[in-house]
Amino acid sequence: MFEYKAPLRDYKFVMQEFLDCDNHYQHLGYHDASIEMVDAILSEAAKFTEQVVAPINQIGDQQGCTWSNGDVTTPDGFKDAYSQYIEGGWPTLSQSEEFGGQGLPHSLNTTISEMLSAANHSFAMYPGLSHGCMATLERYGSEQQKAMFMPSLVDGSWTGTMCLTESHCGTDLGLLRTKADLNDDGSYSLNGSKIFISAGEHDLSGNIVHLVIARISDSPAGTKGISLFIVPKFNVNDDGTIADKNGVSCGSIEHKMGINANATCVINFDNAKGYLIGEKNRGLNCMFTFMNGARLGVANEGVSASEAAFQGSLAYAKDRLQMRSMTGVKNPDGPADPIIVHPDVRRMLLTQKSITEGGRALVAKLAHLVDVTHAGKTESEITAANNRLALLTPIAKAFLTETAVENASHGIQVLGGHGFIQEWGMEQLLRDTKICCLYEGTTGIQALDLIGRKVIGNEGKLLNEFTDEILEFCHANQNNSLAEHSAMLIEFVELWTVVTRDIAMKSAKNMDEIGAASVDYLMLSGYITLAYIWLQMAKTAQDAMANSTQEQEFYQAKLNTADFYFDRILPRAHGHLACLRNGAKSLMAIDAEHFSF
Repeated sequence: MFEYKAPLRDYKFVMQEFLDCDNHYQHLGYHDASIEMVDAILSEAAKFTEQVVAPINQIGDQQGCTWSNGDVTTPDGFKDAYSQYIEGGWPTLSQSEEFGGQGLPHSLNTTISEMLSAANHSFAMYPGLSHGCMATLERYGSEQQKAMFMPSLVDGSWTGTMCLTESHCGTDLGLLRTKADLNDDGSYSLNGSKIFISAGEHDLSGNIVHLVIARISDSPAGTKGISLFIVPKFNVNDDGTIADKNGVSCGSIEHKMGINANATCVINFDNAKGYLIGEKNRGLNCMFTFMNGARLGVANEGVSASEAAFQGSLAYAKDRLQMRSMTGVKNPDGPADPIIVHPDVRRMLLTQKSITEGGRALVAKLAHLVDVTHAGKTESEITAANNRLALLTPIAKAFLTETAVENASHGIQVLGGHGFIQEWGMEQLLRDTKICCLYEGTTGIQALDLIGRKVIGNEGKLLNEFTDEILEFCHANQNNSLAEHSAMLIEFVELWTVVTRDIAMKSAKNMDEIGAASVDYLMLSGYITLAYIWLQMAKTAQDAMANSTQEQEFYQAKLNTADFYFDRILPRAHGHLACLRNGAKSLMAIDAEHFSF
């Protein structure tokens, strides 16, 4: 099993050099988030994830969670690690001071979440969903509801979940059957079952607060009749203390491909007491606050998985001796050369490195936009941030998780036979990572959201604002050493614009063209978006090298990685363009009854 090490130097590059977080935080009023404070927090988070969370990752996978008579027990070490997580104040970091939080920026917490997930995906999921639960409560909850639930969620003594899926309906939430009936005291009684509820039952916290979508008895069918409810595992008194057991139970836990140390539960509601949050029949509007935050969280999980795969692969490739380099002996004191000298191993390592570091910068940039939505000074900057998040969230979520699975697979390939056995941790990483492509809407759902709602549904406005920004940056760098990359990116942006227009025209005659194009369109968008990020990071590295004599090797490695991305990763976009041009015809040509096996 490889030892996880938090990439603190790269965090510093992304946050302080690439994104200038100091000016960003000061502008938004986060005056406590000084460079010194940020460095200290990240250093302590690194110690916690490396020394406490990472060591229980493998045993968590081996033991898994156990279910008995409705109770779930987490693997050895998880309860103690979670206690230390609370004692360290980590749940409170970016939460409102009104409810006991530290009031620090969301983007700082995003970096710590990456560490947690890279060190131990299953553990990170227990507190992870609480953030969305709190964001939804803070935005839509009544003052009484906030007083009852927020302080204990903020300090981590309680955790939160999101309960949407039912056995007969996943993404099509309008089909839900969970019912809610009004009680005399203004609360509701909920009856129904939800499945695939991450961290729905466990022994880490004193209470679990479920956000549940259900249909009030007199509400219309479909998505227009969905409401959102707060349903705690234990009932809560008005002063926020725990009362008696609510009608909430865990019917079973799933036996899964991966993330075995996180309990994925069937949750049953039997006359469970719940509280309407937000307006009646407007539950999905409220829930999207949770889901959009969760989608960025899953994009971050993709980066975490790629980072873990890269760390394990790199350590092995430097140590494993196998054959001699084709250009001559590189390790004369050994019987063979380390496999990192071989071009194909470098191809896999650089694929991992370029996607990881580019993805980290993209997620950090989006997290900075979330900061603006929380603390922006003007309506115009808040609107601009929300618009950019609307466009880039589905790209980041789907692209960074699909490439994370590829990078985890590369991790197995670099290790060869050792990658396929349990001791080295790579096969666990691949199993744990695949779920990220499914969470919070599959890749296909994200792709439909992107092309159907955010691009064509918006008549290209959001996309045009983004491509104009990319082209402006490229044109500003046409006369320096980044000119070749800038010209290449300009070409792809122009192709992106043309193919978008073509799909819109085709879909006007046949709506299947949108579905047929969707995933290729999203992947194309992802490769181009990450190219823009890499071009910006290359400029940052160049400027740093010109202004400093220190760490030249670090910055040169950034430039070399940017070169690799433009040489070997961005050209993949041509394949997606070809598929997009070919349209829906071959996809839809065979009648369903003529499929056979």
